[in-house]
Amino acid sequence: MPKLQPVGAGGIRLTPRITIPVSSVSFTFSNSSGPGGQNVNKRATKCQLRIAITALPLTPAQAARLEGLASMYLTDRGELLISRDEHKSQPRNREACIEQLADLVARACVAPKPRRKTKPTRGSVERRLTEKKIRGDRKRGRGAED
Repeated sequence: MPKLQPVGAGGIRLTPRITIPVSSVSFTFSNSSGPGGQNVNKRATKCQLRIAITALPLTPAQAARLEGLASMYLTDRGELLISRDEHKSQPRNREACIEQLADLVARACVAPKPRRKTKPTRGSVERRLTEKKIRGDRKRGRGAED
């Protein structure tokens, strides 16, 4: 994935066509968990990104797909809450949160292909029926012998 535009006055670029204002996103930092010694105990490196789905410039269909894709990040108030703490620094964890959001939005923007109904070919139907007949005959032959 290409390097994302840093958080700045111009906003955050999620996809080539979607940029969100910095004011619509809130970041909070807290102590990380797990091993790491003094860095874990002293530094608030865990990043939580919070944004309302309505703040994203998406069509209703894209927003619905995003809700389905990001259901594990969705709060009761209709906000996305993405947490990252895999890096030892705040900026890298913030970047990881933005990358996750960008990935979800990019996937929500792609409409799924409509399924076209197809009929099985005549040959495949005949092959399936002859296989069933052979299998049934084989099972019938396993019965008790007189």
